[in-house]
Amino acid sequence: MSLNVVFMGTPEFSVPSLEILVKNKFNILNVYTQPPKRSKRGQKTNPSPIEIFCKSNKISFRNPINLNNSEELKKFNELSPEIVIVVAYGQIIPKFFFKTSKFGFINLHASLLPKWRGAAPIQRAIMNGDKKIGLSIMRIEEKLDTGAVLSKKELILHPNETHGEIEKKLSIIGANLLIESLKTIKNGNAKFINQINSEATYAKKIDKKETKIKWDLEADKVLSHIHGLSPNPGAWFEYENERFKVLRAKKSQITGKSGLILDENLTVACKSNSIQILELQRQGKKKQTTIEFLLGKKINKGKLLI
Repeated sequence: MSLNVVFMGTPEFSVPSLEILVKNKFNILNVYTQPPKRSKRGQKTNPSPIEIFCKSNKISFRNPINLNNSEELKKFNELSPEIVIVVAYGQIIPKFFFKTSKFGFINLHASLLPKWRGAAPIQRAIMNGDKKIGLSIMRIEEKLDTGAVLSKKELILHPNETHGEIEKKLSIIGANLLIESLKTIKNGNAKFINQINSEATYAKKIDKKETKIKWDLEADKVLSHIHGLSPNPGAWFEYENERFKVLRAKKSQITGKSGLILDENLTVACKSNSIQILELQRQGKKKQTTIEFLLGKKINKGKLLI
């Protein structure tokens, strides 16, 4: 199926969508992605996963710092796309771009809209303890994630899955949903349904201030918090003036004072029940299983975590 496409995306989540467009013989006119980011110490720049994919597959790309100028609009217009596909681009697209393509701008969003509009839908769904999660294909308009929805895909959200695992799964499912949706657009059978704005919730960007684990919450909430932030930015606790990220855990029925280590397997008491830590990471170190971790760093039964 041939459509002249401009693709806009940046993180690893975007790659399966671009890859499936290439495999299905869409004509990729150009790809837009975010500029390379400097590493924390400024020693090197790190191109986005989409930029890396484009270079590996000899696909033309641009990575402007800002789209909000006449020069970028002119370059975009010259491409004459039939449709623009946006998958986690990471930058606000100016409204005057929206008239540059025949079928408009289509966005793959990782939630069941109108729930979890915004920057961190997967993380917020997990942290909220949602029972289901999903994807939506929507038309982009000026306001954030408010456009009419063409298609959705719903999945059961398992409490022991981490954000990283779910994001990878959704990226692949979303790529296939995108292809199905583009076929209906191409064939003239697309039916976009307006969102019910009164049912909207918002997935604001994760703030570092909310990443510390609160052991005085119920075990289910602590578990959702840990898995929603794993692997990045990571939920953490402090012990002996050192910070430790918890990357995976499971619920336990053992009880005790909140924050207290209840056994030799790093089971930590919560307000109700407890969680057993399965994977964690010391500052500046690689992630480890609890068994590996305890060979080098002892946190014994009866100690209190903060």
